[in-house]
Amino acid sequence: MRSICVMNQKGGVGKTTSSVNLAAGLAKQGRSVCLIDLDPQGHASLHLGVEAFGQTPTVYDVFSGKKTLSDVKQLAVDNLWVIPSDLDLAATEIELVDAPGRELILRGAIDRLNQTQPFDYVIMDCPPSLGVLTINALTAAKEVFIPLQPHFLALQGLSKLFETTALVKRRLNRELKVSGIVLCLYETATRLAADITDDLMRFLEQSDPQAPWYKARIFDSRIRRNIKLAEAPSFGQSIFDYAAKSSGAIDYAALVTEVIAAEASAAQPAAA
Repeated sequence: MRSICVMNQKGGVGKTTSSVNLAAGLAKQGRSVCLIDLDPQGHASLHLGVEAFGQTPTVYDVFSGKKTLSDVKQLAVDNLWVIPSDLDLAATEIELVDAPGRELILRGAIDRLNQTQPFDYVIMDCPPSLGVLTINALTAAKEVFIPLQPHFLALQGLSKLFETTALVKRRLNRELKVSGIVLCLYETATRLAADITDDLMRFLEQSDPQAPWYKARIFDSRIRRNIKLAEAPSFGQSIFDYAAKSSGAIDYAALVTEVIAAEASAAQPAAA
């Protein structure tokens, strides 16, 4: 199983869009995927037409100890299950403030889920913050994908993300690594996007071998600005179901191909 945390503390960079469409694209390629919505806004759930209302169990019930992930998961489309979220999840930050082992709750829940229904991929869509929910995702994941808009200020914020992954790797999860950066809202006609990409490549090439982002790749697939990506959530569909021939679908399909191509190398540590 590949467990991937999709994170960026900056909003509006394509994090949820990337989480949903990566999960949906992998499912269309025959992989069994579980998408865990860790954002109290519940946008990843809504994007796939899964709405938590009334007595619908959510990931909040998992953090509060009332349910397991198996109890909460819902089948969204073939091969793709969603662990929905709602605004109740926002209370988790306060409710778990003094809880022992609070950073390990999600890891334990995923381990139990994997015993009952093994998945090829578990993808966690994190909130745009670096609180207890994101720390839980980093502690449970083996890999981190960072969606990044190629703008100067977005690049500046990347250092804080890297610091957080280094802290979690040192204290909670020795297996954690930043394995990929997804360039979103990419504008091919601008010089700025190319310059920022070059700066990022140079930084990664010069990274400390002990850093979790050492040898992180910038995915070749660039997610271009595309209005269809913005429209798809209102129809409760991934880009592949909403507009299969759009540039958004083409770009995410290419990203999925790259992620699948890395399956062999991702499996090597487990086989060693």
